[in-house]
Amino acid sequence: MTKNDPNTEHTERTEPTEYDRASGPEGDVRPRGRVLPVTDLSLVVLVGATGSGKSTFGRRHFKPTEVLSSDFCRGLVADDENDQGASGDAFDVLHYIAGKRLAAGRRTVVDATNVQSESRKQLIELARQHDVLPIAIVLDVPEEVCAARNAERADRAGLPRRVIQRHQRELRRSLKHLEREGFRKVHVLKGVEEIDGATIVTEKRYNDLSHLTGPFDIIGDIHGCAAELDTLLGKLGYVDGVHPEGRTAVFVGDLVDRGPDSPGVLRRVMSMVGDGNALCVPGNHENKLGRYLKGRNVQHTHGLAETIEQLEAESEEFRATVREFVDGLVSHYVLDGGRLVVCHAGLPEKYHGRTSGRVRSHALYGDTTGETDEFGLPVRYPWAEDYRGSAAVVYGHTPVPTASWLNNTICLDTGAVFGGRLTALRWPERELVDVPAEQVWYEPARPLRTEAPGGHDGRPLDLNDVHGRRAVETGHAGRVAVREENAAAALEVMSRFAVDPRLLPYLPPTMAPTATSQREGYLEHPAEAFASYAQDGVARVVCEEKHMGSRAVALVCRDADVARERFGVDGPTGSLCTRTGRPFFDDPEVTEEILDRVRTAVTEAGLWQELDTDWLLLDAELMPWSLKASGLLRTQYAAVGAASRAVFPGAIAALEAATARGVDTGGLLAKQRERAVDAAAFTDAYRRYCWPTEGLEGVRLAPFQILAVQGRSLAALPHDEQLALIDRMVEHDGTGLLQTTRRLYVETGDEASVQAGVDWWLEMTNRGGEGMVVKPVEALVRDTKGRIVQPGIKCRGREYLRIIYGPEYTRPDHLDKLRGRFLGHKRSLAIREYALGLEALDRLAAGEPLWRVHEAVFAVLALESEPVDPRL
Repeated sequence: MTKNDPNTEHTERTEPTEYDRASGPEGDVRPRGRVLPVTDLSLVVLVGATGSGKSTFGRRHFKPTEVLSSDFCRGLVADDENDQGASGDAFDVLHYIAGKRLAAGRRTVVDATNVQSESRKQLIELARQHDVLPIAIVLDVPEEVCAARNAERADRAGLPRRVIQRHQRELRRSLKHLEREGFRKVHVLKGVEEIDGATIVTEKRYNDLSHLTGPFDIIGDIHGCAAELDTLLGKLGYVDGVHPEGRTAVFVGDLVDRGPDSPGVLRRVMSMVGDGNALCVPGNHENKLGRYLKGRNVQHTHGLAETIEQLEAESEEFRATVREFVDGLVSHYVLDGGRLVVCHAGLPEKYHGRTSGRVRSHALYGDTTGETDEFGLPVRYPWAEDYRGSAAVVYGHTPVPTASWLNNTICLDTGAVFGGRLTALRWPERELVDVPAEQVWYEPARPLRTEAPGGHDGRPLDLNDVHGRRAVETGHAGRVAVREENAAAALEVMSRFAVDPRLLPYLPPTMAPTATSQREGYLEHPAEAFASYAQDGVARVVCEEKHMGSRAVALVCRDADVARERFGVDGPTGSLCTRTGRPFFDDPEVTEEILDRVRTAVTEAGLWQELDTDWLLLDAELMPWSLKASGLLRTQYAAVGAASRAVFPGAIAALEAATARGVDTGGLLAKQRERAVDAAAFTDAYRRYCWPTEGLEGVRLAPFQILAVQGRSLAALPHDEQLALIDRMVEHDGTGLLQTTRRLYVETGDEASVQAGVDWWLEMTNRGGEGMVVKPVEALVRDTKGRIVQPGIKCRGREYLRIIYGPEYTRPDHLDKLRGRFLGHKRSLAIREYALGLEALDRLAAGEPLWRVHEAVFAVLALESEPVDPRL
C-alpha cells in the first residue's frame, strides 16, 4: 500500500497477504490466510448472498456494538427478523443508527446482503455525508454452501433457491463495479476456506497522529523564503534541521512559489521530514505544483512560474523526489491526543480526523462565500468565528499582519514573502516566535489585513453556546450541569440587564451559610463554622468582616488602550457589576470615576509592576447596601418600621386602658409589647445599612480578593497574601473610596483561638456589624476525599437576620421552626458555582476565547435560578 492521502480519490483492491505461521492457543501452525486492513473510522459494508456467513464473519472480527444487522433492525420494527415487508423501515432504522455512530467517530459495520447497487449507493452516500471511508468486504461462496446453511436455520428452511440464485447473479454483476461506485477499499474473499482464514487488521487513518505529543514548532507559510526559514529554525534552536531537545517541526504548507528559493525550502523540509524531525501538510501551492510535476495542465500563476524556473536548475532526480514528497502529503494531522490539529487553510471540528475529498478541499483552500473583494480575490468564509472545538487548530493560507488566537484557532501566515514576518508557534507552550523578512519578495495582490477576522473583538458569542441543557467541564469539579429552564432565565437577565459580556469575565458564587445553631436565641453562630472546617481538616481559617454592602466585581484596566487590546471594548476602562452581572450605576461616568480611583491606588501601590499585569479583577463589597438596594431599604424595610412605630403605641395604649378597666386581654398586651420591641430592633437593624450618598460621597468599596491578572488566576493565592496586597491598595487611596477589610485568624483545633473568634464576632455584631465570612487561609482546599471544601461560610449577626427573617424571628417558637431549614442544596450550589468561577478565571488567564470564558460565567448566573430559599 502506498502512503497516499486517503482524502484523495484513491481506491485500493487488496492482494492476498500471506503469513506462514501463527501461534494459536497451543502454538499450532495455522494455514496461510488473508490479512485485511480496515481503517479505524470507516463504514464497512459486508456484501454477500444470504447464507454466505456475513453475520458470523462480523461477530468474529468486529465488536458487537460495531455491527448493525438488517435482520436485527427488522426485528426491532416488526418483531420478526424475516419479515421482508418491514425492510424499508428496518433500513431506515439501520441508516439512522449508522449515521449517529459515524457522526460520533465510531467504526460501523453493516451486515446485510448489499448485493444490489441501489442499497450500496445509499451506504456510500452515508459515508460521504460523514466524511469516512466506505470499505467493502465481499464474501463470495458457492450457491450450494449458501443453500445448505439456510436449510440448517429453522427460520430460513423454506427460503426459495431462486432467492439465493438471484443474490449470486447480482453479486457477480457487482464485483466489477464496486470501486467505481465509490468504495475506497474492496476486499474480496473467495470460498469458505479463504473467509475462515482471513484476519482483520485495524489501521489508523494517515491523519491520526494523536499519539505524537510533541513538543512541536509549527511554522507558517514560507513561500520560498529559504533564508528566513533558516533564521527562524536557528532562533527556535534547530541545528542542521535537528532540535537538541527532540522537538518536532510541523510545516503548515505553502512551502513554494513567489519567493526566491523554493528548491532550498523543499530540500530543507524534505530532509527534516525524511529524518523524522518534522511533519508537513500540503498547501494549495504544493497541490498545484504536484499536478504540474505529474504533467497536468495548470496555469503558471501566483508564483508557480518562478518555482518552475527554479526547479529547472535542479536535477531530474530532485524533481522526482519533490513529486513523490508532494504526492505523499496528508491533508491535515491530528496531534497531541487530539488537542492539536494542523492544516493549511483551517478546518472546522466536524472534519477533524475525517477522510474525504470535501475535507481535503477545505484543508487546502478553505471555504469561500462565493463573493470577490475589491481586488478580485475570493472572500473566505470566516469559519474560525464559529469554531467551538476543544482542539486548537493551527493553519496559514490567508496572510495576516500578526498571528493571534481566535476561538482556539490561529493563523501563522504573517506574509513573509510579502515583506512581513515568518512565524512559528511553540506547542504546547503557545509561544509565538518570528523573524522579519529580508525584503519584499513578491508584491501582494491586496494589502495585509489590518485586523483579526471576526470584527473588532474577533471572539463572537453565539446563542448555541449557552442555550438549552448543558454540562460545563471544569478542572476542579468535573462536569457541572445547567438545566434548560435555568439557562433560559439567565439568558433573560444577561441579554436585558448585564454589562457587556466582554467586561464580565467572572461572577461570584453564592455563599453557604453556617450550620444551624442550637444555642438559645441564635440561628447562626460562628462555633459551627469553625467546627465544620475542623472536620474537613482545615487547621487555619481567616474571619473576614462582612461589610454592609453588596457583592461587586470590578475589572480594572490600566488604561483604555489595554481595555481595547485585551477585552475588545472601545471607551470603557473596565466594569463594576453586581453578582448577577448588572451595572451598579446607570451613568458610565460614575463607574469610570470609581475605576479611576481604584486604578490610581493600584498604581501608587506599585501593583501593576509587582503582578506584571495591565489589568486586574477584584472581588469586593460596594456600600451602602447597595446603592441600588438603598431605595428598597428606604421604601420597603423603612415602611415596615414606620408602620410599626405608628401602630404599636396606639394599640398598646388601648390595651393598657382596657386592662385598667378590668378587661381580660388574654395576654394580648404582653404580646403587643414584645412585638413593639421586635419592631424597634428591626428598625435599628435596617437603618445601619442605609445612609445618604451624594455622587460618590459616602460610597465605599471594600475589595478583599484579587481574582486574576494578566496570564494568571490568583483565586488560589492564600487569603493572608491577598489581604496584604489589598491593604496596600487601601493605604494608597487618597479619596476615601477604598475601605479595609478587618480580619482575625483562628486555629480551628485550638479552643482559645476558637473562643477568640467567637468573641470577635459577638463584639462586631453587637455594635451593629452584619457578621463575618470564615474562609480557609489557603483559599482552594480539598478534604481527605479530594472534594473541594467550602471556599467561605457566612455567619450573620443576630440582629442582621431580623432583616432577612422578620422582626419576630428570635421568638423561641419562630426559631424552632427556622432551625428545620434545609442547607444541603445551598451548600451544593455554592460548590458548583465556585467551581464554575474557578473555571472562568482559568480560561481567562489562559487567554481562551470569550465564548469559553462566558460559558462558565453564564452557568453561574443560570444556577442562581435554582429553587433555593433566598433567605439562606
